[in-house]
Order: sequence, then structure tokens, then C-alpha cells
Amino acid sequence: MGWTRKLSLGSGLVLFVFVTMHFLNHALGNISLAAMEAGREVFIAIWRNWPGTILLYGAIFVHVVMALWAVWRRRTLRMSVTEGFQLLLALCIPFLMPSHVLATRGGHEFFGVNDSYLFEILSVWVMLPENGWFLTAGLVVVWSHGCIGLHQWLRLRPWYGPARPWLFAAALLLPSLALSGFAGVGKQVAVWAQDKEWMGAAIASFKIGNAMQALLDFVYGGADYIMLGTVIVLALILLGRWARGLWARRGVRFIIAYPDGHEVAIEPGLSVLDASRLAGVPHASVCGGRGRCSTCRVRISAGLSELPPAHGDELKVLARVGTPDSVRLACQLRPTANVTVVPLLPPNVSLQSGQPRPNYLQGSEREIAVLFADLRAFTQFAEAKLPYDVVFALNQYFRGMGQAVEAAGGHLDKFIGDGVMALFGVESNLDQGCRQALAAAAGMAQALEHLNHQLRHDLDQPLRMGIGVHAGAAIVGEMGYGRATSVTAVGDIVNIASRLETMTKEFSVQAVISAYVAEHAGADLSAFEVRQVTVRGRAETMAVHLVPDARNLPGAAASAQAPRRRRVRVKAPV
Repeated sequence: MGWTRKLSLGSGLVLFVFVTMHFLNHALGNISLAAMEAGREVFIAIWRNWPGTILLYGAIFVHVVMALWAVWRRRTLRMSVTEGFQLLLALCIPFLMPSHVLATRGGHEFFGVNDSYLFEILSVWVMLPENGWFLTAGLVVVWSHGCIGLHQWLRLRPWYGPARPWLFAAALLLPSLALSGFAGVGKQVAVWAQDKEWMGAAIASFKIGNAMQALLDFVYGGADYIMLGTVIVLALILLGRWARGLWARRGVRFIIAYPDGHEVAIEPGLSVLDASRLAGVPHASVCGGRGRCSTCRVRISAGLSELPPAHGDELKVLARVGTPDSVRLACQLRPTANVTVVPLLPPNVSLQSGQPRPNYLQGSEREIAVLFADLRAFTQFAEAKLPYDVVFALNQYFRGMGQAVEAAGGHLDKFIGDGVMALFGVESNLDQGCRQALAAAAGMAQALEHLNHQLRHDLDQPLRMGIGVHAGAAIVGEMGYGRATSVTAVGDIVNIASRLETMTKEFSVQAVISAYVAEHAGADLSAFEVRQVTVRGRAETMAVHLVPDARNLPGAAASAQAPRRRRVRVKAPV
């Protein structure tokens, strides 16, 4: 996180604590005015001393300056709805809150006013009731702005998801209690104010004396100057941005090319994310371009050697998610030459995509074992049964196969018709993956036997299945589109495993296991016949073991005891 963001965050947290304490003080009005005044004594003891004053007003100054600096630094004002709404709320604050601050703290410091809760409530409910709406709107705006900022900061934290409903409830409850407390006491004070003697004593307690008109001039005049100053500063920033853009367009420009053929010409200093926003190219950015979430990352397919190296925040985030050297953060990368980029995440990406993830999800070549399994003659079974019976039987079958794969430590794909595809060794190594694949095959055979026993009264003949297992190098990564994105393996071994499963029909066996799998699993399959087979699409032959009953494979007992692993969706070969 850069120093500007640290200053903005730190000052914002100070102000959020101040507002939270102020709201808690207001909420005491649900008890009584005396409770509010007692809470105020604690409140001013914290904030009305030199350290507290410097901290508070220093935070206000820093937060305002950092906000203006952020607007100036942005190369485009295109932003997400959340960012835009937060900015709009911030712009409303100088027009809603100055009079309140000047009347309380300003009146106390410059006119010696006793700005008690009674003073504030009488001012709003009796003397100047029209200001009540401005004060209420100001409190809601300030609180909403702070809550959005807090949400933007915390939403990438792992614990924030479960805590979010509770925090959201607190964010709604606290201002509601504050406003109800203020309004409840206000109604009571409005009744008391009808007593002229009481009213006179109350005004005397404020110690305003003959300075009432001077105080009003100070409050309203000061608020006018603050609002005018805000308009002037914003106008100057916008004018400066416009002039900066005109000047930048006079110089050299670089071309950013996207996969769909879209090209954007940018001036030096713009980031890739800025370019996407300016050109209306959809681009993921959960954190709003602050270099924290990594969801805007792109792969550089051309021009990598001419780019400035990653450093600081970008380097930390890329290391956290484990990306290769060709991947950069679009919000931090400011090209110094023509470059071709490929956004790696869809524009509507979720927060979880910014969390650290295994390297293989980015795409890598790994040696794994692949298992295919398929039911035999299930079409004839389905034609003779009611749809309900078919669905019930399939779900029982899916459950048994899935549990067998997971128990062996494999990664299970979605079921394809009545077939199954699973990967083994994705997160370990080839030898362990081969052992897991044999254990899974044995477990699946056992599960099918159990299913046949369960359905023995409904089946004309037992269900049969074929299993094919092969191993070798494959490309593993997260592929797909939208909700269909999943961890997938593609390559020659996937097709071979599928062909071996088909061969179980030819050889009338339950499983066909490649000798390569047996070798790396360290399994003794000498009891099973060995054949040299030719797989369609390959010129050379390969040795396979023909297994009549997969329950006899090594690992049958271990398959039920292996730890259960995370399920990963895998795409079947075409």
C-alpha cells in the first residue's frame, strides 16, 4: 500500500472512530438527556485536549487532501458504482456539515459557548428547526461514506465474509439508535421550551450573552466560505485535469492491444486499467484499482521485455497469488512501449478470485493420473424404468463414485452422462497420483457392488461399469467461461484414459490400467493379463493390464481410509 493510501486509510479510521463515538453518545438519548450529557463528558475528555484536537483535525485535513489528490491522480473518472457513490457522498459533506461543526466546536473555542447537548437540541428543535434536516442528512452521509470506505478496505480479508452480516446489521442499527435518541430527547425539550422561565435558564446556561448575532454570522458566514472554497478547489482540479489531458495528447502515445482485436492509444503515465476504463473495455477490478485484490491481472503476450519491472505493492500481490513472470497487475502497470495484454479474469469476477490460490490454477504442465469410468448398458435400464427410478439410481451411483474418488484423494469432475472423470496427483506427484487412482478404481468397484445389492429387487441384471486409467504429462489449469469455469486437464493422456475405458467392452473386463500407471504406483499387477494395444490416434502400441474385477486392485482397503480431499471440477475431453 502506497504512502498516500496509508495516510487516507489512517485518517479515515480516526474519523470513523470519532463518528462512531458521537453516534453512541447520541444513542444515549434513548435513555435520557442526562445520559447524553454524561456521555458527552467522556467524549470531550477524549477529543477536546491538545492531542485529541491535533489528531482529529489533522485527520480531517489529511483525509480531505488525500481525497483531492486521489481525484487529481486518477487518469479517468470512470469508476464502479460503489466508488462513484462514495465520491458523491464525500462531495456532499462540505455542504451539509460545516454549520454544525462551526456552531459547536467553533462556538465553544471562539465565543466561549457551552455547547452542551441541550444547546444543540434547542438549536435544532426550537430555534432553527430547518437545520434539523441538514444535520440528519449530514450524519447519514458521513456514516455511509465511512461504512463504504471500511467495506472497501476489509472485503478482501478472509474473516470479513462470515462477519459481514453482523457488521452490516451494526452499521444500520447504530445510526438508527443515534437518530432516535436525538429525536426522542428533542421532542421532550421542545415541550420544556414552552415554559419561558425554563427557556431563559437554558439559554443562560449556554453563556452566549450578547454574542448570539456574532455567533450566527460566524456559523453561516464560515459555512458559506467552506462551500465556496470547495466549489473553487473542485473546479480547479477538473480544469487542471482537462489541461493535463490536452498536454499529454500532444506527446508520444503507446498502443495497448486486447485479445478481441481492440486497440487503445494512451499517453505515458496511464495504467492498463485506466486504458480499459477510458475505452470502455470490461476489466475486473474488485479493489477499484488500488493494487490489493489482483483481480485486474493480465498476461503480457507481447512487449514484456520493454515494460518496467514490477515493484512495491504490485510485486507483493503477484507473489501472494503465485503468478508467473508474464502476469502483471493492470492497475499498476504503466506501459512505456506498445504491449498486448490478455485479462485473466472475467469482468464480473468475485472477491474470492483475489485470494492466494495454487499455482497450477494459472495453467501448468504437470504429470498426473487420469481415470475414466462409465456405466454399461445403462440406456436399456433407463428405457425400462420410470424417470424417478432412473434419477434415483443415477444419484446413488454418482454418490458412490464420488465418495470413492474423494476417499482416495482425487479431484472429481462433474459427471458426464453416466460417466466419471477424475484427476490424481494434481497437488502432489505422479507416483502418489497413480497409487490414488488405483485405490479409487478399487473403491468405485466396491461402491458399484454395494449399489447393486441395494437395487437388487429393481434390477433385471446387475449394473456393470468400465474403468480406464492412464498417467503422464497434461496441461492443468482453470478453464471455461462464467459459471462453467473449472479446473481442467487437457492433453494426450486424457484421451488415452478415455480410450482405455472404452476397451473394457472389447476385452470384457472391468478395468484397463496402463502399465505406466502400475510402474509409478509401485503396484504388483502381475496377476492380471498384459496386452499390447493400439490406441486410436497413436501409432505405437502400449502395454495395459486387463483387470476383470477392479476390487482386486492394490489399494482397495486403503481407499476407504485415505483422507478426503477438496473437490475440483474437471472438463471432459472432446
